Amino acid sequence: MSGGADIAVIAGQGALPGLIARAAPGVLVCEMEGTPSDIGTPDTLRFRIERLVPFLDTLADRGIKRVVFAGALQRPHVDMEMIDPRSAQLVPRLAMAMQAGDDATLRAVIEIFEDWDFKVVGAHEIAPDLVCAPGVICGAPSDRDHADAERAAAIVADLGRADIGQGAVVAGGLCLAVETLPGTDAMLDFVRLHKGLRDDLKSVRGVFFKAPKPNQDRRADLPAIGVQTVVNAAAAGLSGIAFEAGGVMLLDRDAVIEAARAADLFLWACAP
Repeated sequence: MSGGADIAVIAGQGALPGLIARAAPGVLVCEMEGTPSDIGTPDTLRFRIERLVPFLDTLADRGIKRVVFAGALQRPHVDMEMIDPRSAQLVPRLAMAMQAGDDATLRAVIEIFEDWDFKVVGAHEIAPDLVCAPGVICGAPSDRDHADAERAAAIVADLGRADIGQGAVVAGGLCLAVETLPGTDAMLDFVRLHKGLRDDLKSVRGVFFKAPKPNQDRRADLPAIGVQTVVNAAAAGLSGIAFEAGGVMLLDRDAVIEAARAADLFLWACAP
């Protein structure tokens, strides 16, 4: 990947912003106040949502052409007294999108950046090694695992259409948990705490499946799996993790694979 002198990364929390910065040296790191990233430096450009237009103007003045959103961003508390007149014109547009859900909010934000002639690109476009081609990466899913993954994929598709979540756990054909607002870690912890729902963990362990939402704009909020995901899936007593090939990022792939092998979990990138 070439240098990132014309790229701004809107950095949220988690490992992804750092991976983008390493894949494209020279990127301009930007943080929304109240949501610090793990890669903030003295040169980091910090902004407030109440002054979004001046921030966009600053990016243009610095020669930024491409923008990538990376990491988890919390919905900010908006201080109406701090909004400048030009940014105030965007408030109704953003407020309506927020009421329609996360997907609508992301689409509205992307459209605003595009209105300033920035090209919004996905994290996987900057660092293509983050996504996987179809195939079993490690371990060996059984016939039952295949059936559970297929069932979980159907559930995740329905969740996504309702803009609820991007993951589900299925064991022996039964749905044990789905991902909602608290996120993947909370879902897997729920499964861990309710291992008793499976009478025989050796024969019915279960599969965690993750995929983007149907019709999701993949330039933002592409789901990701990291080492902690593997650790939590193992603690939940699952047999492995399946995910949509090309649609889910592996953060620090080598470490994720090593953790899965150590925990005797399979990793399977399923063809869409």
